[in-house]
Formats: sequence, C-alpha cells, structure tokens
Amino acid sequence: QVRLVESGGGLVQPGGSLRLSCAASGNIFSIDTMEWYRQAPGRQRELVASINSGGSTNYADFVKGRFTISRDNYKKTMYLQMDSLKPEDTAVYYCYFGVELIGIPNHVYDYWGQGTQVTVTS
Repeated sequence: QVRLVESGGGLVQPGGSLRLSCAASGNIFSIDTMEWYRQAPGRQRELVASINSGGSTNYADFVKGRFTISRDNYKKTMYLQMDSLKPEDTAVYYCYFGVELIGIPNHVYDYWGQGTQVTVTS
C-alpha cells in the first residue's frame, strides 16, 4: 500500500557531503514522524535524526551540527543533508515513516525504506 524509495547514497571522501532523499507513494492520508536510521556492519541500527509533522527536529549527538533533516509534505519526501562526513558515518541509511492511510483514521502504520549505502573513505 505504501512504498518508500531512498536515493542519494554513495562514496565520498572525509569532509565531503551527501544528500539523502526518501520519497513515499501509495494510499497515504498523512505522514506523522519521519526518521533516518543507520546500521554499520556488526552494529545495531541506530536513530540518526527525526522530524515530526510540525517540523520539530531531533538529532543524535554524533551528527549534531553536521546533518540536517527536512521534509516536504507536498512531495511526501524527507531529506538528510550530511556535511563534514567522517569515516565512522559509513553505514546503510534507512528511512522510516509513520503513516496514516486513507480510510483508516487514527492508526499509524510503520513503513521502511530499502536502505542506501553511504561510504566515507579516502
């Protein structure tokens, strides 16, 4: 019913920048919380940043001041601008949307993107 498609990952040198996008399509009434997670090899998935329907944002300490999360509600898209990238930012990045579906009020469903690889290396 709902599909999330991520884009923007790739290979970048330390200090460089990337911009990730996550676009939703399907039977969507509204999107509540949008979040970015990441998972490095051998580590648990961790929350990177979140933005709610009102535009309030939260960031993990390890990305504060370097990453910026934003959303375009009309396009049903979330972005993650990643600046001053470090090798330890290397991971697969996943998007998460909490979605209310058309015809099913007052219930939020969880949807995930397929993941996009970000590799920071010299």
